Formats: sequence, structure tokens, C-alpha cells
Amino acid sequence: MGDSQPDEKKPTVFVRESTGLVRNVSFLDSIALNFSNMSVGPLLTTIAGSSAATLLFVNVAGLNLVVASMIAFGLSIPQIVVYTMMSRRYPRAGGDYVWLSRNFGGFAGSTLSFWGYTMETLAFIALVVILLDYAIGGVGAEMGFAYGFPTTSWTTLFNFPVTAGGSFWQFAVGALAFTLVIALNILKPKAGYKFVTVLAVFGAVTLVIAMAVLLAGGHSALVNYANGTGPYAGSNNIAMNGTNSYNAVASTYQPSGSPFDLNFGNMLYIMPVLFAFVYPWLNAGPAVASEMKGSRALKWNVPASAIITFIFATSTFAVLYYVGGLPYINGLFHDYAYQSTIGPSFFSIAMGVANNPWVAWVIGLGWVALQFAVIAYAVIIFSRYLLAQSLDRFLPSRLSYVSPRFGSPVVAMLIDWVITIALIGVTAYYYGTIFGIFGAIISSMIYFMFVGLAAIVHAIRKESGSSKGLLSLAGFLNILVFGYVAYLFLANPGFTGLNNVTYAYSIGTLVAGALIYLASSWYHKKRGMDISINYKELPPE
Repeated sequence: MGDSQPDEKKPTVFVRESTGLVRNVSFLDSIALNFSNMSVGPLLTTIAGSSAATLLFVNVAGLNLVVASMIAFGLSIPQIVVYTMMSRRYPRAGGDYVWLSRNFGGFAGSTLSFWGYTMETLAFIALVVILLDYAIGGVGAEMGFAYGFPTTSWTTLFNFPVTAGGSFWQFAVGALAFTLVIALNILKPKAGYKFVTVLAVFGAVTLVIAMAVLLAGGHSALVNYANGTGPYAGSNNIAMNGTNSYNAVASTYQPSGSPFDLNFGNMLYIMPVLFAFVYPWLNAGPAVASEMKGSRALKWNVPASAIITFIFATSTFAVLYYVGGLPYINGLFHDYAYQSTIGPSFFSIAMGVANNPWVAWVIGLGWVALQFAVIAYAVIIFSRYLLAQSLDRFLPSRLSYVSPRFGSPVVAMLIDWVITIALIGVTAYYYGTIFGIFGAIISSMIYFMFVGLAAIVHAIRKESGSSKGLLSLAGFLNILVFGYVAYLFLANPGFTGLNNVTYAYSIGTLVAGALIYLASSWYHKKRGMDISINYKELPPE
């Protein structure tokens, strides 16, 4: 036996046997990640009367956003079930990328994930960076309008859609904010998670404060603010026909005539807005499942964050309607004349009604924080998708490098920085032309159909009993829900922002994902490595 050789470790095509990441994610961090992913702040910035969203509602008769939010949440329940169950079965970096690629194989799974989430996220980050500019400028503008603060340097950032005069500063401020988030996550990854948590918690607290301010001020305070009288002199309203009164705006709303003034067709019509920002986005927690501390975070982060987000989104709409009255609030949404003005959002209305500059500042900071939280979460999650895809060798293995000094995926984050900075620049200078890139969210809606299909495949292959039935049913319903939402996107391109840029970006990234896989497979096969073997087992932790 003296000449026997020691057992050799079985070779693997994974880049390495561990991700190199550290378990830094607490239960609160996981909820904050998903809460930020579900983008309540950007939703309330755009849908609640902001200058970009006022043009979206072609017909607001019978529209009740409280009911619409409830419908959207109900439609998202299959997604909650799928992500809760599947993330517990595939607790790895990259979340849904892992279970798609393991159930569909490397080519289909990698291509779909690269297309439906990885590349769509870059476009969304660029949009939210501009919304961060908008929020910063909006805070300054509102403090000037309602409280007499100087506004000259602020309003440059506020122009939305972006105008040529504000392009440089919007790019500069947005790029600086994004760069700081990238740097923090490279140098102090644990602090990166805590930063998201602090922003999300602070933003949630300010939402509660804003609702309390509106309820305390009541209808009369909002009417005074809308009319630009009393303490709200010089407020921001420029309503239809050049008038600025509460009654003038409220009178533009035409009731639907249906029972309880509810038109479910119009509420379904705006599902793309609610789905684009909020309800399906539950993949942030699952994407960092391998970094979670304790089983509670893995088990409960998805349902807990979904319910919390639903409560905040729905209650803010309810407070707006209760204080402002449905005709006035819906009239604001439908008022073309708010375009290129301060276009009141939930936050700016609460700031004005506060009648206290210090309270208004707190609400304004929360407005900014909720946009910032989305950027901060996206930096983390995007890098985890790149890391997971490179560990499988779908993407170049260099992207899987995790700094032993910092414990962060440095190269993946730098790639994120380069591409996103370019998209921020393009957005800031060519917003009107390039806006269609954000319609690429249609890719994600179709992607979530395949997420549902992957859940069905997994259930049939590996589940038994009630879990098999529940997961299969949730997956099937997911396909139906997102098939319908995708149809709404495609059927109303003027409303959802789809144009030739959308189709070029979506088709281009889908083809790119397929070519990347084929090129990687060819490259590694020439070196004696079949990367398709990777997708028959779970990636390393």
C-alpha cells in the first residue's frame, strides 16, 4: 500500500467551492431589502400626482387606488407563495436565477435570468437615480413654495421629465450618490446592508409621520394648501384652465356612474403601474439567502415584507382620499397642467399641509431616503446575480471575485457602476428619447411567468403531499397573473411607456444572454469543461 496515491478531490466546474460572502443579513435587513425592492417611495413619487404620472390616467372615472392596491396585492399572493417556498429550497446567492437554471438547465435558466432581471435592474436603477434627483429638488422646491426657503439651486434638479438645462446637475448629483453607494458596499459590505435598513426604516417612519400630519390637518388644511391661501400662500398648484382652486381640480373628476363609483376596468388598467414598482418585487431577500443569519429571516422575509409594503402603500392612498376627497385626488392625477410643475406627490402635499418647516424637512428627508434605499438595495442584489452567474461560469469567472479583505464582490460592483453611470448619463441628457428603456420591465413580467413555471417543474420533480399541490397551484396562478399583466403592458404601450427603444433593449438583452451562454459553453468545452454539468446541482454557499 506504500505506493498508493491519496484520494484526489473530484474536480468541479464551479469557479470555487464557496462564494466567499459572509452571513451579514439579519431578519430586519432582509425585510428592509425587500421593502426597498418593492419601491413604495418611487410609487408615491410618481403615481400620487407627480408630473410624470399625471398623463398616465387616460380615464380616472371609477378609479380608487385603495381598491386597486388591494387587487394588486391579491394578484401577488401566488408570487409570495412561490418566492417563500422556493427560496427555502434554494438558499443561494442569486435566488431565482438558481432555481430557474437548476430546473430549466443552464441555457434557458441563465438566459432568462440575465434578460428578465439582471439587465432590467440596470435600467431601473438609472430611473430611480433620476427620481432621487427629483425628490431632492422637490423637497427644496416645496420648502420654497410653502415656507419661503431659497429654491434656485434646488429646482434645477426638480425638472422631470428631464430638461436640457438640468441635465448636467441631475447627472452629477445622481452619479455621485450612486458612486457613494457602490464605494460603501465595496469597502464595508455589512455597512451596505445596514445603510439599506436605516434608509428603509427612516423612510417608513416618515410615511407614518406624513399620514399623521395629513390626518391632523384634515380636509380644511389641504383645501387651504390647494387654494394657496393662509399659511400655504404661493403653493404649487396650477390646475386646468389656469385656475388654482381646490374646487376647480375636484370638478375635473367625472364619476363613473357605477355602484359605489368603482370601475374595475380602469383599476385593472393601472395594474402595470402598481406591478412595475411594488407588488411582484420579492426577490431581493431570496437573492441574498446564503448571507442570512438564522432560519427566521429565510422563512419569513418574503411574506413579512410583502404585508408591510401592502399596508404602507394602501394606507397612504387611503389617507390621501380621506383628507383630500377622491374627486380632488383623482383630479390631480388626471390634470395635464401639472406637467413640468412641482406636480404634487404624496410627500409634497404632506410637507405643505404640515405648516411647520421642521416637520416638513423630516418628511422631505424621508422622501429622499425612500428613493435612496431603492438604489442601495439594487447595488447589492445586482452584484449577487452577477456573482452567482459567474460562479456557474455563465459570465466570466472574474466577476465572482470576492475581496478577502473586504468580503465584497468588487469586480461585479465595478461592472455595475460603469454600466449604470452610463445609463444615468444617457437618461439625464436624452430622457425623452430613451424613456422607453424603462418599459423593459415588460421583460420582468414575462420572466416572472417562467419563475412560476420553474416552481411547477420543481414541485412535480421533488415535492410530495400538500407542498407539491400548493407550490404547483401557486406556480400556475403566477403564470396566469403575469401573463395578464404582460398583456396589459403590450396592449397599452402609450400608457406603459413601450416604444422601439423598449423592444430593442428587451430583445437585445435576451439575445445577448443566449449568446453569452453559448460562447461560454464553447470556450470552456475547448478546455475540457462542460458547464452544463453545473446546473445539475446547487451552487456553493
